[in-house]
Amino acid sequence: MYKPTNIQKVLIANRGEIAVRIIQAAQELGMNTVAIYTDADKGNLASQCADEAVHIGESLAYKSYLDMDKIIDAAKKVGADAIHPGYGFLSENSKFARKVTESGLIFVGPSSEIIETMGDKSQAILQAKEAGVPTILGSDVLWNLEEALHAAEIIGYPIAIKAIAGGGGKGIRIVQDSNELQMQFNIASAEAKAAFGNGGVYLEAYLPKARHIEVQVLGDGENVIHLYDRECSLQRRRQKIVEEAPSPTLDSATREELCQSALKLAKLVKYKGAGTLEFLYDEERKKFYFLEMNTRIQVEHAITEMITGVDLVREMLRIADGEALRFNQEDIAIRGSSIEVRINAEDPNNNFFPSPGKISEVFYPTGAGIRIDTMLFNGRVVPPFYDSLLAKMIVYDESREMAIARMNRALKQIRIEGIKTTLPLFKDLFQDSDVMNGRYHINFLESWMARQNRN
Repeated sequence: MYKPTNIQKVLIANRGEIAVRIIQAAQELGMNTVAIYTDADKGNLASQCADEAVHIGESLAYKSYLDMDKIIDAAKKVGADAIHPGYGFLSENSKFARKVTESGLIFVGPSSEIIETMGDKSQAILQAKEAGVPTILGSDVLWNLEEALHAAEIIGYPIAIKAIAGGGGKGIRIVQDSNELQMQFNIASAEAKAAFGNGGVYLEAYLPKARHIEVQVLGDGENVIHLYDRECSLQRRRQKIVEEAPSPTLDSATREELCQSALKLAKLVKYKGAGTLEFLYDEERKKFYFLEMNTRIQVEHAITEMITGVDLVREMLRIADGEALRFNQEDIAIRGSSIEVRINAEDPNNNFFPSPGKISEVFYPTGAGIRIDTMLFNGRVVPPFYDSLLAKMIVYDESREMAIARMNRALKQIRIEGIKTTLPLFKDLFQDSDVMNGRYHINFLESWMARQNRN
């Protein structure tokens, strides 16, 4: 059994399914776990699974899950050695990572310097260029409309306006011409300032039929490996809702080139922990372009775990505990196919209107190749204050065709009663011939929903 060296107790600075997931991995390594919860999250599944649970404040996130000092003070009071940030909230906040380490605790993830560099999209693109990784045509950071209009003439329309501190598909606006740019630029900058505390934006060439493909990496600060690719093109309003691994569109040569490009960049910055490099892929020209790096565990990490057999969260904890990377690149191979659906508390038949409330019944499908990462249990009240993600259903099988068949079987059996969820969307989506044959791109889903009378 693994014996922790430096992390005897870890506090999870998060909630929901990812908090449960981290608790499970830490306990398997013999680490004691501490969950945090708010007024709205009292009695949540993470608190029930952890060895200890600490009340962190009021329901609003800025008074609790986003309060750095409260979280660090809580960790010290319970005698924790480390903090795992999960995803979202403070997970890519370099200031938080720095404060954690300066307080004498271990931050489970990369250094604050790496988060700061790779979390700034303009700096990340400069690093990618230094590593020889292809990047999409774009601008430097822009602070006024005059600069933006000049940059747009060089890049050409359509163009995406992106917040340099954005993430998760947020802070992005698509403009078709200079008139739209003049209308949207200041709005985009103000939104970026409000959402991320940084009003800097940049422009990027927009490829409306590109595919969104990402590469998982894992490093210990010296050695880095990749764990192949994930396809994340099925998106609504630039938010991923379905992911699969490996991508159904890449041939072996392109896959190898893509993964090696990601690896070069991760090695350049001496990456530590689990991270993801995101790319746009022009299927027609078989060219890919680096977009950004997420310096944290991803929502969709489970499908990579299914096809490689590597527990990414557990490896993050081992690396943070001081252990060297346990794998060489030749140890990692793709086996089979895995698909994930994000089950959100939203009504897909009513413009995805939020649907918080009490869960009256939960029934999950069982059997080989089905995994549920969840925060739900019967009687749980889903609060309205946080992200709508309730659970992820992940399937695995020997081929993509059989993985889709398994997903369809699981979707027939799963039940979540008491609130509206996105499950009806997935039941229809996996009957579509284009989806079944892997013929889709980043704007496919919204067109498909319009045809289905969902908007």
